[in-house]
Amino acid sequence: MDFDQLNSFIEVAKHNSFSRAAEKCFRTQPAISSQIRALEDEVGAKLFDRSGGKVSLTAAGKAFQKYAEDMMESKRRIISSMAEMERIPRGEIVVGANEGTCLHVLPEVFGEFKKLYPNVAVGIKRSERIRILESVIDNSVDFGVVSMPVEDSRFTVKVIHRDELVVIAPPDHPIMNDKKQVAIQDVVKFPLLLPKFGKTRDAIDELLHARKLKPNVSMELDSSELLKRFVAAGVGIGFIARSNALSDIKAKILAALPIADAQIKRDLALVFRKDKALSRAALAFIDIAVKIKAAEAKA
Repeated sequence: MDFDQLNSFIEVAKHNSFSRAAEKCFRTQPAISSQIRALEDEVGAKLFDRSGGKVSLTAAGKAFQKYAEDMMESKRRIISSMAEMERIPRGEIVVGANEGTCLHVLPEVFGEFKKLYPNVAVGIKRSERIRILESVIDNSVDFGVVSMPVEDSRFTVKVIHRDELVVIAPPDHPIMNDKKQVAIQDVVKFPLLLPKFGKTRDAIDELLHARKLKPNVSMELDSSELLKRFVAAGVGIGFIARSNALSDIKAKILAALPIADAQIKRDLALVFRKDKALSRAALAFIDIAVKIKAAEAKA
């Protein structure tokens, strides 16, 4: 049973005529008759009474007519809805990102997106980098926001945010001492709070190893927000992406210094499967993210 057969049935029922239905459907009369016979075989009942040279609906045909009309109306609504979604983004998008990105990088993007497209639901799946990439691959999120580099050839990658690591400490910590920047060898003299894992931790370990410096690791934490709170409490000093600490710096809860003799970049990118057909809503979100973060970088 298909929509073409249903349309032919409806036309025959409307005109009580196979020949007239054939004209309306731009088919031959034998083709229409063949479609109706196929329908009758499939539903297991005669739909039309063809006796006496007239065509009329049987009791089964009258019952079937309502279902056929409902199905054709559903088809029209589906097509109309899909066409509308192509013009105006609707539906839902799901974004995968870690805690810091959700709190400090994406809020402006989400805000602008919802202002322009209020009918699109936005879901956030908060996770760590490896899980985010897995979620993109298994289609449980539309796209993820992760740190660069992303070397998996299955992904399309669009950089949306450029950042760098800074050293954070309480404002009255000795390492601040009216400095404008701090050398990495001076940082390791103090107890350090480090991320437990991830690209940031990898970059820090590589830098310290290259300089043959042995850090005094006070704690390893799996949350950037927790790391900031422990730094503010005086447990140690730490490294964090500058954008993740801006509000705490403005509130004078923390102070930050760039690293004088090294620069650890932390670029973030939107990633999605190369073979994924993104919805209009998802494409709009990407466009807004790229434009907002590009504007922030120029400011």
